[in-house]
Amino acid sequence: MTTRVPVEKKVLNENQIVANELRDRFRENAVFCLNLISSPGSGKTTLLEKTLDRLPRNTRVAVLAGDIQTENDANRLKRSGFPVKQITTGGTCHLDARMVQKHLEDWPLEDIDILLIENVGNLVCPSSYDLGEAAKVVLLSVTEGEDKPLKYPSIFFKSELVVITKLDLLPHVPFDLAKARENCLRVHPGVEIVEVAAINEAGLDQWMTWLRKRQDATSKSRTAVLIN
Repeated sequence: MTTRVPVEKKVLNENQIVANELRDRFRENAVFCLNLISSPGSGKTTLLEKTLDRLPRNTRVAVLAGDIQTENDANRLKRSGFPVKQITTGGTCHLDARMVQKHLEDWPLEDIDILLIENVGNLVCPSSYDLGEAAKVVLLSVTEGEDKPLKYPSIFFKSELVVITKLDLLPHVPFDLAKARENCLRVHPGVEIVEVAAINEAGLDQWMTWLRKRQDATSKSRTAVLIN
């Protein structure tokens, strides 16, 4: 009799092992790692551009940008002057922990305080793959529809923050902002929600405040470990 091992379960188990190793390394070096996930075109790259623009030049931040084929996003983000690498998956609809591990090989983690990972544009596959991040952030643009949290509950449930993007387009699209908030909280009660229009920078202060607080918490946790 032939015993069959579910391939998906095996892959996810192997990914979790590497993700746990990455998380341990991030904690040891006080690296705050963030995994940004959304549908294609929701504004991840624009949000990251504005984020990098607002960070002090001496901030020790690095970016991994995931895409199926091109290096367009990485090229945009490199204009910030911060270290950026593109992870091209060649067709895979998500990043996995091994990809992250490989692309971090020549980046000393002790020289990084914030690692921002822009995942491949997809709301399904990335939700199953832990990258060792401290938190997942899911973006929802007003051009997509307020029912996305109900259609793709896994990623909204697993994310610590929902960023509703492209608010400047609200007058031009049939998007119910109140309903979108309600649907997010229905899937993930208590989840934090910020609303931004990255193009005109509306709401970015709230996003940056959240980012700094989470990064500060990582630094304090590292200090506490060293003291103990």
